[in-house]
Amino acid sequence: MDQKHLADVETNERTGGVPKDIMVASVGLAKVLEKAKPSPWTRRMFKLYFFLFIAFLNSCINGYDGSLMSGINVMEYYQKYFGMKSTGSSTGLVFSIYTIGNIIGSFFCGPFTDWWGRRWGMFIGAMIIVIGTCIQAPSQNQGMFIGGRFILGFGVATCATAGPSYVAEMAHPAWRGTITGLYNSFWFMGGIPASFVLYGTNSITNNNQWRIPIWLQMVASGGVILGCFFCPESPRWLISNDRHEEALKVMTEYYGEGDRESPLVQLSYKQIVAEISTEGSDKRWWDYRDLFNSRNSWRRMVCVIGMAFFGQWAGNGAISYFMPVLLDQVGVADTGTQLLYSAILPVLSWIMATIGARFTDRLGRRPVLLTATALFVVEWSIVTALSSIYGKEDNTNTNGSRSAIAFIYLFGLTYSFAYTPLQALYPVECLPFETRAKGMGMYNLFVNIAAFFNTFAIPVALERVTWRVYFLYIAWDAFQWVFIYLFFVETKGRTLEEINEIFDAPYPKKKSLERRILVESKDGGLREKEIA
Repeated sequence: MDQKHLADVETNERTGGVPKDIMVASVGLAKVLEKAKPSPWTRRMFKLYFFLFIAFLNSCINGYDGSLMSGINVMEYYQKYFGMKSTGSSTGLVFSIYTIGNIIGSFFCGPFTDWWGRRWGMFIGAMIIVIGTCIQAPSQNQGMFIGGRFILGFGVATCATAGPSYVAEMAHPAWRGTITGLYNSFWFMGGIPASFVLYGTNSITNNNQWRIPIWLQMVASGGVILGCFFCPESPRWLISNDRHEEALKVMTEYYGEGDRESPLVQLSYKQIVAEISTEGSDKRWWDYRDLFNSRNSWRRMVCVIGMAFFGQWAGNGAISYFMPVLLDQVGVADTGTQLLYSAILPVLSWIMATIGARFTDRLGRRPVLLTATALFVVEWSIVTALSSIYGKEDNTNTNGSRSAIAFIYLFGLTYSFAYTPLQALYPVECLPFETRAKGMGMYNLFVNIAAFFNTFAIPVALERVTWRVYFLYIAWDAFQWVFIYLFFVETKGRTLEEINEIFDAPYPKKKSLERRILVESKDGGLREKEIA
């Protein structure tokens, strides 16, 4: 096999010229990929990448705001205009109102994405974001600024539901893990420009210092609005709406390289038809019962809700929104230097997230999460110790401060490698089609409940107890590791439809860790090996 990773394989070479044994999670997928031998470098694949890039821009929107408000929060003219401080309850309100809008939007994004489809869900969300930007950027008072941020948060909820759903459902089955993992890495493609724009406008000596970065928030959302007119609809959504011929055309074009009889097209179509109902709960906008009305559903939601909280409370919230404040507490007081450090971290984090996305299918979801979470405990412990020693106002030891900054960076890079790719990929994989949009809406709801704590409580805690808040992260990350080990399933190496059998099993985690053995015969074929 010249593309062993396509089958998610582990090979064990034998002696005497006998072919290899191949460990796989899915026999059906492994066989058709071996027969089809798809290439990621064809003309049709590059067309598909363009469509997926449009969906990736939804992640850029969220990343831009994360870095945007972190920098604006410490800008002189912003603070003077609205009478703000870098920490405290007023700052917490400005940050958290965005989260509140996101929470309320979470109840609408599922129906939007189910009614009109994944691509029009992205369009609706991006339009709402443009409206919010047009209110926030020219704000004349704090109420107008807060109102614009509320509308922005509402729109982002729809983008955050439709975007990853579209990517996971449209991505070629051979590279779904890597491609969907890349979706969330584009958070940094929004965060990086925001950081450098803020660094550049910091030298402006009027209110354009903070208004210009806000206006530029429309760039990514404008790209989504225009790009949606060119994107095909998800074949799974088309089949759920009884538009089978259109779905087959999409799969033939991008999964079968124009061959309708391609084994991969036929396998995908049969699996989707078998799993998706045209009368499912996705057609009833008010019906959320299927998310919680069975043991199978609860098992899925344990993974989805767990990922929502773990992805926000590991300590990344403090770094994403309050990096300048953290730097101030370890002795870096100059605003320009704080913004420069904040601008460098997203660049390094994006590199790590891109690498991490590539390894999601090679290493698996569980090993990556467990290893990274264990490292979080170590890293926050060291940051806490260094901050307690070198974070005092009279500290003159620059090497100590730099050490603390280095471990803050190290945490950010570890998080980016492991959690950033999986925040969009893992919950999408754990949800079946009929509840995917609403389930992602609920995922977004719990993400924002967790983020509300980050954006409202963390600035108050940083102001009152400073570095001691890091003890909370140490304890939480230790709990997080135990929970992931006990309850999270492994999803690599299966199609979206094949993941359903994991949650149907009596012990989902055990079922997900099973591997089947395929024997590669001398003529190049594959057959499942009998295990005594």
